[in-house]
Amino acid sequence: MSKAAVIGGGLVGLATARELAQRGFQVTLLEKESRPGAHQSSHNSGVLHCGLYYQPGSLKARMAVEGIRSMTAYCGEHNIPHEICGKLVVAADSSELPRMEALLERGKSNGLLGLEQLSPDQAKKIEPGIRCAGALRVPQEGIVDYPSVARSIVDDIKELGGRIWLATRVSSLQKSGKEWRVGLSAPGSDPRPGREADSLRVDLVINCGGLQCDRIARLSGYQPETRIVPFRGQYFRLHPRWHDRVKNLIYPVPNPELPFLGVHLTRMIHGGIEVGPNAFLALGRESYRFLNPNLPDLWDALTFAGLWRFMAKFPTVSFHELLLTLSRTVFARELGRLVPGILPGDLLPGISGIRAQAMRQDGTLVQDFDLAHQPGMLHVLNAPSPGATASLAIAGHLVGEAQKALDQNP
Repeated sequence: MSKAAVIGGGLVGLATARELAQRGFQVTLLEKESRPGAHQSSHNSGVLHCGLYYQPGSLKARMAVEGIRSMTAYCGEHNIPHEICGKLVVAADSSELPRMEALLERGKSNGLLGLEQLSPDQAKKIEPGIRCAGALRVPQEGIVDYPSVARSIVDDIKELGGRIWLATRVSSLQKSGKEWRVGLSAPGSDPRPGREADSLRVDLVINCGGLQCDRIARLSGYQPETRIVPFRGQYFRLHPRWHDRVKNLIYPVPNPELPFLGVHLTRMIHGGIEVGPNAFLALGRESYRFLNPNLPDLWDALTFAGLWRFMAKFPTVSFHELLLTLSRTVFARELGRLVPGILPGDLLPGISGIRAQAMRQDGTLVQDFDLAHQPGMLHVLNAPSPGATASLAIAGHLVGEAQKALDQNP
């Protein structure tokens, strides 16, 4: 039986470990936090994305369509709260209508069903609180409890005989013949025999390290051409007086040059309305509070030429996102383009999330999944949205790619 280690306990890592165990691997998942899904998997808007936005033919477009089907089926089988409620993508003024129409064609190319272009009056029958020049109805979009998904997959892995070692940081990756020696710098919380070891020898390693994936890759001797630049997104909860005025999901027409979807309104699976996020440079890869910097991480980002080239390409967008970060008044005004009447006082404290965005030296953002192979090792160097939605589907693809890495092992 081949031995495998998965580094990273987010949804993509968990689903990959589950897939390996289902295929007969003896798998150990290594997670540096004390619980799985501690970062991007639980710091998001809880939306099930169906593949509207993605470039036709891209891996994430294919994974989104397959992924939402597999995720909703999984949630149904395991009684995980979820709902396919649909959403509206709103053109705030007539200048956005051509981009909305292009989005409609893209969604059709990706195989989405039931897409419908609506007049302002038709849109207001679905979301009475909006103001728009037109809207796109996306009936296959939904909401879900992702932390519950993570806990359920943990149970699956254990039932399949896999091991999950929490509070376990990978400190080194060394090739030894056909095996990889994975150095561990802290004891895990798994009480089973053998957990006291400070290393693990496996035939296959899959790096699903998310915010730390490029650093994990460098431990193995691989030098990624990209770097993870963390973008912090702030969410707010909308005052309860708005709860009956926002029915489901309301999104703006996004900027096609950027992977960020813009500030939107989301009905949460357990009640309430969440609004956000903005997208601005985080002061650390895991610094969720705005004024809580991690100085080595911040230095790493600020000395990366790609970040400065990105900001030079998009100065207006960068400045606007900074204003959204600093001012609730600006944040409320941005929401007011979609739903008029929201005031700064209606924005109550909410969560923040950090997006692990891979960026190239020239300042371009990697918009698709980015995978890199070494003999006996696979690195997931960018796992953008719909990473959570498509985690079960992408896991099957990753294990197929990992098999290639095993076959390359001399």
